[in-house]
Amino acid sequence: MTTQVKHYIDGEFIQGTGTSQIIVTNPANNSPIAVINAATSEEVHAAIASAKAAFKTWKEVPVSERARVMLRYQHLLKEHHDELATILAKETGKTFEDAKGDVWRGIEVAEHACNVASLLMGETVENVARSIDTYSYTQPLGVCAGITPFNFPAMIPLWMFPLSIACGNTFILKPSEQDPMTPQRLVELFVEAGAPKGVLQLVHGDKTAVDILLADPAIKAISFVGSVAVGQYIYKTGTDNLKRVQAFAGAKNHCVIMPDANKQQVINNLVGASVGAAGQRCMAISVAVFVGAAKEWIPELKEALAKVRPGLWDDKEAGYGPVISPAAKARVLKLIAQGKAEGAECLLDGSDFTVEGYESGNWIGPTMFDKVTTEMSIYKEEIFGPVLCCMESDSLEAAIELVNASPYGNGTSIFTASGAAARKYQHEIEVGQVGINVPIPVPLPFFSFTGWKGSFYGDQHAYGKQAVRFYTETKTITSRWFESDIAVASTPNMSINLR
Repeated sequence: MTTQVKHYIDGEFIQGTGTSQIIVTNPANNSPIAVINAATSEEVHAAIASAKAAFKTWKEVPVSERARVMLRYQHLLKEHHDELATILAKETGKTFEDAKGDVWRGIEVAEHACNVASLLMGETVENVARSIDTYSYTQPLGVCAGITPFNFPAMIPLWMFPLSIACGNTFILKPSEQDPMTPQRLVELFVEAGAPKGVLQLVHGDKTAVDILLADPAIKAISFVGSVAVGQYIYKTGTDNLKRVQAFAGAKNHCVIMPDANKQQVINNLVGASVGAAGQRCMAISVAVFVGAAKEWIPELKEALAKVRPGLWDDKEAGYGPVISPAAKARVLKLIAQGKAEGAECLLDGSDFTVEGYESGNWIGPTMFDKVTTEMSIYKEEIFGPVLCCMESDSLEAAIELVNASPYGNGTSIFTASGAAARKYQHEIEVGQVGINVPIPVPLPFFSFTGWKGSFYGDQHAYGKQAVRFYTETKTITSRWFESDIAVASTPNMSINLR
């Protein structure tokens, strides 16, 4: 039995009238679990019109009241945490523990949105000139939109709409069509938290819906997370239409391992960071760079990876689940085959892995290459699967040069016992998020998610203070009051019409 996915437009959950249907499948066996009636052009425009109308009143709601909606929302998210994780795990294939992490990282951003009043504070300077004061306010933009990917269907929508709405905007969420039920439940809980009609809209669909959001002049800002090609398209099209855009795109994250590092910690962390979530993370470590004698640890790393077993979402022994779709599996398998053909040494090959009883699922076992070079496809392309590429370097300087030559700059890490080596790395590396003995350095919400280079297109990043700046405009006021008016104001029986 399949579930009918619903849109949320103008305060109502609707099945939609679209005749173009999208089938949502279980990645573990590719059986249908839900169906979407892709939003029609009329339905997307109706969502935009509703959001535009709601903005007129929502922007006037006191910031403390907006914060209370977020307080109620984060409470409901916590109350329904395991329910959300179960929905998420079933439609993405993630293990239950991984799904819980997805939900929790989103809740942390919703918590941060509860503190929106202090984040919106402006600045003031008295007497910038004689008897003249200057001060600034932050005010909302209007209607904003978010286009989110399949790999984090709870966390990434929660990166976007709670903070945008808390800032006084209204929001249209267009989630991935591959796992739409988690975002739908997030919206249902937001409505339960007391969000007024029109403040949040949910439209499901394909490129048709995206292009309408990119073109409609009522949309003032677009936030996107996804692939390189689509990110470039979103950024160029959105900015060509004079919108504010933040587009988080591809990645190729390197972990540099120094020979003085704690070997067991390196191995343990690399296993989880490379194949966890089936490698479907924009912050996954897909390249391990072993410096000097550290290369001697590669056989032990292979042994540890070989012990990881993919499985079903509720299998407590499973290390990770299937990749999202047959197309995703085919792409990963193609890159594995190219790696072999181009001369990389395949130490561990998960191409033929299956789970008993679920042979038709999108399974790929842990895969590991050695002797990888920068000319190979498995190095140049984001694999987005459970594949780790190992490289060797003679020195820290050479490793830094290797990482800096990459067109991507999402995340990187170094494992070392040397403070000097760590400081050199963090200072010289041209990557936005750096971990020191931390494999996946995703910052907590009071910082911002700060990918660089080809991993990000835009000016202000997700969540934290940068997101507040992205979702608001600054109004600066310069005022002067004349002392001679004091006598007039003090005149008895003076009446002032405030209307």
